[in-house]
Amino acid sequence: MEQQQGKTAVVIGGGITGMSTAYYLEQQAREAGVDLQVILLEADDKLGGKVQTVRRDGFVIEAGPDSFLARKTAAVNLCRELGIDGELVGTNPNARKTYILHQGKLHRIPQGLNIGVPTQFMPFATTTLLSWGGKLRAGLDLIKPKSTHQGDQSLGAFLERRLGTEVVDRLAEPLLAGIYAGDLRKLSMRATFPQYETLEQKHGSLIRGMLAQAQEAKAQANAPKKPELGARPLPNSVFLTFRTGLARLIESIEAAYKRTEVRKNTRVEKLEEREGGGYTVRLQDGSALEADAVVLTTPNFEAANMLPASFAAKTQLNQVPYVSVATVVLAFDQGAIDFPLDASGFVVPKKEGITITAATWTSSKWLHTAEDGKVLMRFYVGRGGDEAIVEEPDEEIIRRVRKDLQSTMGVTADPAFSIVTRWKRSMPQYTVGHLDRVKSFTDQAERDLPGVYFAGAGFTGLGIPDCIGQGITTADKVISYLKKG
Repeated sequence: MEQQQGKTAVVIGGGITGMSTAYYLEQQAREAGVDLQVILLEADDKLGGKVQTVRRDGFVIEAGPDSFLARKTAAVNLCRELGIDGELVGTNPNARKTYILHQGKLHRIPQGLNIGVPTQFMPFATTTLLSWGGKLRAGLDLIKPKSTHQGDQSLGAFLERRLGTEVVDRLAEPLLAGIYAGDLRKLSMRATFPQYETLEQKHGSLIRGMLAQAQEAKAQANAPKKPELGARPLPNSVFLTFRTGLARLIESIEAAYKRTEVRKNTRVEKLEEREGGGYTVRLQDGSALEADAVVLTTPNFEAANMLPASFAAKTQLNQVPYVSVATVVLAFDQGAIDFPLDASGFVVPKKEGITITAATWTSSKWLHTAEDGKVLMRFYVGRGGDEAIVEEPDEEIIRRVRKDLQSTMGVTADPAFSIVTRWKRSMPQYTVGHLDRVKSFTDQAERDLPGVYFAGAGFTGLGIPDCIGQGITTADKVISYLKKG
């Protein structure tokens, strides 16, 4: 295939989205016959963004996400391309249940519950998490008419209309807090769980829709599958990670680059349009790069500061609110914990009034994360409307977490060590109307800044597979654009 000459694409931001974009730019450029040099710029001294693994004293500790969804295939496919799919592990099958804190005590989440939506009668009917009135109110979903609402709505309002306030406050809100760290009554349903609207419209009931969806999934699981040529079977688990931690994915992507120049400790100041086409990327150290195409994968508020002043639509990026959170890792000798660690952990409704929002019993959920006789736990603090704790000193955060640990699990022993990780302005909030605003912005950018593209958690997906998927589609857009030029 005839090669086009001399193209340069600059990717700003070395998190999982930026890294994936650079990787797929290489692959697609080679397939399309575009002679492309990729330059990946990262302001920090390491790649990976929130994907950071600490390996200490035999423990495998995640500072950010601990896994990815297996059913979203972008991450699995990338692992296979990189040849590391054989290193994937799933959750401990003996610790797949989860607890919810209710009135100061841990209660098991009913089996068959899907983000607050019951799909099994007896576990829901017998749970102590809801009053009989709350259970009966949830059952009205089976007879309530479907909505005639047009346009986006909040996830909390939708669930409250279908299932009632108790289900939202005691079940759905704490279960979703770990994903979005936000307020359900402000989050956009179409940007978070668009399938709920589809299920209601198709089946007239969220519960009936979930039951039908579960039956379809069961039928698909039981259907004979033709194995992919050369593909290793995956662990039977909803979530997947690596024995050595998620950083294995980051390390493997970086090692796979062939025509990507990685520059760490490199902060971008401004993006300027060049006469005759293309862009100048001005760096904080005073130097500059010339680019035929640019991809910004930084948080939206950072991207807004880099864009040309003439691009008025950049103010829309600042309309996406971000929440600050922190995690606290505590390591113990097993003998110090009397509480039965028979689950993946627990979540905490806002109304319980304690500092932690959720806890992962890491060494129970992921057997590879601690040696025999050791226990690893991780606690989450901070959420929308309650972020002040993130600004407190490490000692104060640890003190409050340990106080909650004592009240919920009776643990009073001193940890072998503790690690506090702050993620300031790290969780974008997809408030009602988010997808419409994203489309409006990207349409204007396509018109006014040809060759500049945007991707990342602030746009259309928080999880690792979503970010990798954005990298694939963004790379495709860049290559199509460069071919036209």
